[in-house]
Amino acid sequence: MAKAQADQNPVPDAPDSPDAPTGTPAGSAASPNSAPTPGASKRTWQDVLDMGKRSDMPEGLWMPCPECKAMLYTKNVERNLWVCPECNHHLRVGADQRCEQLCDTGSFEAMWENLCPVDTLEFVDLKPYKDRIKSEQAKTKRNDALIAGKGFIKGRRVVLACMDNRFMMGSMGVVVGEKLTRAIELGTEKNWPVIVVSCSGGARMQESTMSLMQMSKTSAALARLDDAGGLFISVLTDPTTGGVTASFAMLGDVILAEPRALIGFAGPRVIANTVRQELPEGFQRSEHLLAKGFIDRVVHRNDLRSEISRIIDYAGK
Repeated sequence: MAKAQADQNPVPDAPDSPDAPTGTPAGSAASPNSAPTPGASKRTWQDVLDMGKRSDMPEGLWMPCPECKAMLYTKNVERNLWVCPECNHHLRVGADQRCEQLCDTGSFEAMWENLCPVDTLEFVDLKPYKDRIKSEQAKTKRNDALIAGKGFIKGRRVVLACMDNRFMMGSMGVVVGEKLTRAIELGTEKNWPVIVVSCSGGARMQESTMSLMQMSKTSAALARLDDAGGLFISVLTDPTTGGVTASFAMLGDVILAEPRALIGFAGPRVIANTVRQELPEGFQRSEHLLAKGFIDRVVHRNDLRSEISRIIDYAGK
């Protein structure tokens, strides 16, 4: 009777698999009392655990917000123009990304890209300036810390210059000053609005007095633009400090700033140590400067294009 039941319910063959237990021929059922084949290696628990490992997660898929520490899906942050969707923190962006965000698609044309910095003073700090230039150029794929050119913002022709914080923290040297001056002069000649997006640690110390001369050079160019009746819109982003703040960045006909941007000349720690008293909450942030009358408006990055185009229309440009 037992033999008849066994014939009616045969044991199914085990599937051919490279993971079949050692010593058991693939395609046959293993007996609980069968001994492993002499000389064959035994599977360990580590072998079993390794089979269940998932492939590594691609790098850059997720990122932490530097402000609220929330884990964010990078593509969502990018679609939101690099603004945290949780806490509204505006992350720093490069000059090329800034041009893409502000200008109509495919309309921006970079100019004067052949200008490169020169180590005239043969300056050496932790390493020679000429070596620092080469490493920064290799890292950013740019010649210096500013992109300038012409384009359209919502159909309005503009001259746009954007500082790049990735290149020596957007510091202003001879090349930055020269490209910025040429951009202002182009706006004066063509009667196009000039928009400058500042993001800088100030004048570049490796170029010494020559970098400081760019403060007066750019300011003089803006004075000529003003005499010609031109429009200059200054956009301040995090951070805008030092010689940039002390020159062209604060000379706009209209001065806009992104939320919570650090704006000032000396840093807050230097000031606190100098005056030896506690600074007010939000000191040197864009909202504080708006309350004190230093800037005209704090604008969310998603609204910058619309705000700039409205100002251009209002000014009749």
